[in-house]
Amino acid sequence: MKINTLLSPSNAEELFFTNKRTIVIDILRATTTIVTALNNGAKEIIPVNSIEFAMKVSGNSFGGHTLLGGERNSVKIDGFALGNSPLEYTKEIVEGKSIVLFTTNGSGAIVKAKFSKELLIASFLNAGRIAEYINKVGKDVEILCAGNNGRFSFEDSLCAGKIISEIEEQNDNLELNDGSKMCAILFKKNRKKIKKTMKESDHGKKLIEKGFKDDITFASKENIIDVIPVYDKGVVVLKK
Repeated sequence: MKINTLLSPSNAEELFFTNKRTIVIDILRATTTIVTALNNGAKEIIPVNSIEFAMKVSGNSFGGHTLLGGERNSVKIDGFALGNSPLEYTKEIVEGKSIVLFTTNGSGAIVKAKFSKELLIASFLNAGRIAEYINKVGKDVEILCAGNNGRFSFEDSLCAGKIISEIEEQNDNLELNDGSKMCAILFKKNRKKIKKTMKESDHGKKLIEKGFKDDITFASKENIIDVIPVYDKGVVVLKK
């Protein structure tokens, strides 16, 4: 099995993902939020790559069962019901709802990989479940780190490394590209201080400055949610 890790969406075009199995990671905070929302009963997440499209999609919905969620520069967008903090997406708020989600990095990374044969959403929260599934399938996989405005993101690469390390524990016949090898090394070096490392990352520092320290603490929790979110026909739902 080959694991190819891309450290930023800017490293590939949309068609690159055609017929590939892909895992998208945006730890701070989109994929952590998606995993949390679906685990708390959200019907579906609709990722979009612009605020304008988010407004258009939500405007075409009926019955009050759709919520707008997302952020710009880490802060909730004016007029949106929710921001991008996973702690906002409680069962009481999201259960049974469709959520249109726009974020600076994560939602765009998902949309970019939309032509994948299978597109999975990962975070530290469900990394173990994702690794278990990939081993069960036994096929090549792409890991796409959402990055930070087109640049390398330490926390996304750290999570990619965790998934790779967990796959390695069950499979000794892996072929890793340079990006995958680097992510695995990063995780093994920092595995006992995930939260501290995330707080010290560029994005982590920015979130702390804006009052989202608790989001980092939550996003650093490992293997506490046993779900596999999958993107299918424009929406993210739980894999059955």
